[in-house]
Amino acid sequence: MATTTCTAAPTSLASVTLEVADLDAAHRFYGAFGVDAYVRLRASAAHSTGFRGFTLGLTVSGPATVDGFFGAAVDAGATVLKPAAKSLWGYSGVVRAPDGTIWKIATSAKKDTGPDTRRIDEVVLLLGVEGVKATKQFYAERGLTVAKSVGGKYVEFAAGQSSPVKLALYKRRALAKDLGVPVDGTGSHRVVIGGTAGAFTDPDGFAWEAAAPHAPTPS
Repeated sequence: MATTTCTAAPTSLASVTLEVADLDAAHRFYGAFGVDAYVRLRASAAHSTGFRGFTLGLTVSGPATVDGFFGAAVDAGATVLKPAAKSLWGYSGVVRAPDGTIWKIATSAKKDTGPDTRRIDEVVLLLGVEGVKATKQFYAERGLTVAKSVGGKYVEFAAGQSSPVKLALYKRRALAKDLGVPVDGTGSHRVVIGGTAGAFTDPDGFAWEAAAPHAPTPS
């Protein structure tokens, strides 16, 4: 039987750039939230309404740390979409940043085993896509390595050495439901993914560009 070998150069996520209307305000918010080391910011007036089709997730060690980041985000101006609470999978809360980006802060632990550490264990860029299997194949053909796959529901790619953010895929409708927002949305996603390969756009309109060196965050 003939076998097919992927000849694409290895590709990985190297950066996540959020496009925001007020650059100075966004820098202040993400500095206060405590996640400014994980995202880049770019001024943009691109039209966008409703659900932008993605979320950024923080995985932390316990409920006290969830509460710490959740409180910091709200104090800095974020809107609560889902209050932090226990669930079947652990403890989590969802907020929308002033620029419109949705963040989910979660832990698999349901009981506190220590104080708020203010430490992030993992950051995941979760794209809501129409066809998980098709988009998984699209990315695999471009050299991304699948680290975890759950049928046609969820896919996680191996993290690259150049980025602290991991890429994952989920059904768009299921993601919106999990975040507590309507699924409808139009216009720009307002996020650009920096990669170790050339520029391209995926089947759901998420744009990739060649990652540039990280500029220092203004103080």
